[in-house]
Amino acid sequence: MDIRDLLLKDVMIMDLKAQNKDDAINEMVHKYFEQGIIDDEALYKADIIKREQESTTGIGDGIAMPHAKDKAVKRATVLFAKSEQGVDFDALDAQPVHLFFMIAAPEGANNTHLQALAALSSLLINPDLVAQLKQAKTPDEVQQLFADAQSAKEAQDKADAEAEAKKKADTKVTSDEKRPYIVAVSACPNGIAHTYMAEAALLKSAKEKNIEIKVETNGSEGVKHRLTADDIARADGVVITADKKVEMNRFDGKKLLNRPVIDGINKSDELLDQIEAGNAPVYRATGDQESAGNDTQGGSFWNEIYKDLMNGVSHMLPFVVGGGIIMAFSFIIERFAGSNSIYFTFTNQLGNWAFAFLVPILAGYIAESIGDLPALMPGIVGGFMANTAAANVLKTTSVSGFIGGLIAGFLAGVVVNWLKKVFKGVPKSLEGLKPMLLYPIISLLIVGLAMFFIINPIFAAVNAWITHVLNGMGTGNEVLLGTILGGMMAIDMGGPFNKAAYTFAIAAYTSTGDGKLMAAVMVGGMVPPLATAIATAVWPKKFTEQERQAGISNWVLGISFITEGVIPFATADPLHVIVSSVIGAAIGGGLTQLWHVSVPAPHGGLWVTPLATHWMFYVLALVIGAVVAGTILGIWRPARKQVTK
Repeated sequence: MDIRDLLLKDVMIMDLKAQNKDDAINEMVHKYFEQGIIDDEALYKADIIKREQESTTGIGDGIAMPHAKDKAVKRATVLFAKSEQGVDFDALDAQPVHLFFMIAAPEGANNTHLQALAALSSLLINPDLVAQLKQAKTPDEVQQLFADAQSAKEAQDKADAEAEAKKKADTKVTSDEKRPYIVAVSACPNGIAHTYMAEAALLKSAKEKNIEIKVETNGSEGVKHRLTADDIARADGVVITADKKVEMNRFDGKKLLNRPVIDGINKSDELLDQIEAGNAPVYRATGDQESAGNDTQGGSFWNEIYKDLMNGVSHMLPFVVGGGIIMAFSFIIERFAGSNSIYFTFTNQLGNWAFAFLVPILAGYIAESIGDLPALMPGIVGGFMANTAAANVLKTTSVSGFIGGLIAGFLAGVVVNWLKKVFKGVPKSLEGLKPMLLYPIISLLIVGLAMFFIINPIFAAVNAWITHVLNGMGTGNEVLLGTILGGMMAIDMGGPFNKAAYTFAIAAYTSTGDGKLMAAVMVGGMVPPLATAIATAVWPKKFTEQERQAGISNWVLGISFITEGVIPFATADPLHVIVSSVIGAAIGGGLTQLWHVSVPAPHGGLWVTPLATHWMFYVLALVIGAVVAGTILGIWRPARKQVTK
């Protein structure tokens, strides 16, 4: 693919007017929408913002590469934008950004598009090209500069390959002339820009230093140039530049630097020099450092706990949503066909089968996040014991359930990490015994004993007490709890508070079979996007054109229980948007409990209204909460000035 097929002239902005980061994103996203590159402005912007929250795409030297890959994108495109005055984009060097490359990649993009995006990204490490782009005046100039740079790079790559082949064929090369050999891994969460820029920077620096290097990339195309065991064995050291999890155990015993992907772009010389000088620490695969990140700065304890918990929750949710909605659908069948209908029996049982995996999957993937693959099995078994198995053996009517599963997951992960340290000194000849024999047997025995004799007996009683309290709550307490959960759903729009409230409701649903709290969190999650939709429709002059377009999309996102549609609004104006949303969501959540609404489905928003008890009050609670939040936002928010052109 010609690189000019990605850099379309019609979507270039040669004189970006934005004065700040949010306006710059709005201006570029709206340009995409105007040109038909994306069909959902709110969704694409939400994913752009989400990527920026992971780490800024302002890579320094006046360049930013915001990017997203989602279903709103109709074709792979790179929007080039130039700002004469510069924009504060939270760049890593704290300098204004003058050149923007907003990358839009469709879901399931073919390899040709991804390869072209990778090639484009790798060209941007060329300082001459960057300097020329800053002087470009027309879209034609931009396209030609990239075409020339791509041709020059291809010619240079060909010449380098021929020279390397000739050198390897030269039998006169002596051991004294042997070059240092370094292996590297480059990866970022989206894998469509930074991954390939880091790769290109490392290759360029290695060539200048006469270092032989092989770089494995973990991008949108999957793993490319995978490092073999021989590559790693003969390497003098390893450079990891990644913001996502990569396979680490294979580097046990090697000198290794573990840094963010941005360091691969901006500090490639420094990283290679440090490895070549032998100043890197030796990596030991003890199980407590399996995620790639900065080798000197780790996340906080609570951040790690949250990451591990979310790994379990994210793997559990498909079972919750699929099983829950099918089970709820079975109740509709029961109303019309009766409880003896084969259709009711099948759908109800299918939902129950899916639900049976909730706690084991939750526990297993919490454990896997902590202790990697060896912890998955004891975590799943511990979760199964928390859910059913121990109750059968102990002849009790209560299980430790969700709480027991959480504890089982964390316990299994910690136990496996401990075992890795205990058996660190096992002779190399017996290394294969650890994952195949020692870890599975000992971890399962420890987790099983703890679950059987300690965790299940204690937390079965705790779980029974919580279930009793939930079932016996009076209306006043139910309203208070619904108010709190509804408000939590709107605090951080999909963040820790939102997930905590949703997880609590799921736990209550699986323990009691009652969907009352699901109604509260569902309404609480729908209120924020609907509030912005109402405010932009009734008070349009207080919002930019881009925000009004996003408000239209939020009608659909809101009723579908997709809270993230409000993220662009909350990012631009957190005080007014979040406060008004929390008030409306809390009111809506409380009203569902006041009117005894129950939704026996864990997702779906208004689309599962037929499944709700007191369905009219379910809709009314949502309407009241959304109107209150939208009215507060519309009245409270000051009018916003449009970007002039």
